[in-house]
Amino acid sequence: SDLKNLQNNDLIGKVVLSKAGRDKNHLYIITNQINSEYVLVADGNIKTINNPKKKNLKHLSIICNINEDVRLSILRNEKSTDLKIKRLLKLKGIVKEG
Repeated sequence: SDLKNLQNNDLIGKVVLSKAGRDKNHLYIITNQINSEYVLVADGNIKTINNPKKKNLKHLSIICNINEDVRLSILRNEKSTDLKIKRLLKLKGIVKEG
């Protein structure tokens, strides 16, 4: 099931859409998993890698699979990570609207 897939730690690098809260319909990338319920997300813009937002997985909808390039960038803590996240989300946003 969908929830079962959320239990493992393979969420880093996934693009998600916020389903609730002030940031509803906002795209993020999961940068860290706190536990089975909460993750940290970033958009490369306001919510950066170093200033991520804590979100409940119940309020997120997974848009697409992991972007390997961004995932590795996050795991390696590269300086260009925020830029990569911003670019990817911009791309996904265009695709989502269309």
